[in-house]
Amino acid sequence: MSGARRAWAVLVLTAKRGGGAFGLVVLGLVVLVALFDDVLVPGGPNQIDVANRLMPPSLEHPFGTDDLGRDVLDRVILGASVSLQVGFVAVGISLVAGTLIGLLAGYYRGPLDAVLMRFMDVLFAFPAILLAIAVLALLGPGTTNAMIAIGIVYTPIFARVTRAAVLSVSEEVYVRASRSVGAPDRRILFHHVLPNAAPPIIVQTSVSLAFAILSEAALSFLSLGTQPPNASWGLMLSEGRGFMTQAWWMAVFPGLAIFITVLAFNLLGDALRDVLDPRRRALLTARASGPDAGSTTAA
Repeated sequence: MSGARRAWAVLVLTAKRGGGAFGLVVLGLVVLVALFDDVLVPGGPNQIDVANRLMPPSLEHPFGTDDLGRDVLDRVILGASVSLQVGFVAVGISLVAGTLIGLLAGYYRGPLDAVLMRFMDVLFAFPAILLAIAVLALLGPGTTNAMIAIGIVYTPIFARVTRAAVLSVSEEVYVRASRSVGAPDRRILFHHVLPNAAPPIIVQTSVSLAFAILSEAALSFLSLGTQPPNASWGLMLSEGRGFMTQAWWMAVFPGLAIFITVLAFNLLGDALRDVLDPRRRALLTARASGPDAGSTTAA
């Protein structure tokens, strides 16, 4: 089966899971909104209308307006592209760096494994948000620097997941056979080891995207991520916290956007885990068959 057909098969199986279907639909809508935000909000995030400031949700402004009269729905739509961009770029950084470190550590082991993983352990020992704040203290606030900071934070997680998978795969018969015929390590790593170690890495990617969006929101809330006047869900929460008693919608709707997007990524990750883990898939199949299957087999 080709790579495209295999990916399509995994996607179909994931969609058949209740949570997986919800995750795919919600994330599909969020991605579409992010891609076409300029069409949906042609005027940008800062159309100020002081005369209509702090207006509650209505037909004209479904999510209400903020303290400057800006439409909250427009800013939520434009904030989707910022959150997804930060999430995907940050996780891309950690995915590439962490997977490479985990591959080398798990395949070669020995002193290289000890050095690489001890360095990862040092990074992993810091709370994620504190490490991101420390990185931003060196680089300065901003969306690009937030991507780098979050990417550094999640690199040890991918390194650990990849190393654990590689330790198991590297002892398989086909890997030892490739070594015995003198195949170069690069070919073994990228043609045999990595493809078979990919399932847990794919699941971790989905989960890390959820946490990356949360991290971006937290950093923007602390004024370390996306800077005004750009729209960001975390920045909107920060702006709305001072108006909770008189304009609850300023914080509630961006908070709901974060909640639903993170939930969708987590549900997608759970569904992918069920589909890609053969042991868990077999267990779920056995449970779905019920006690009748066991009695029929025994008969």
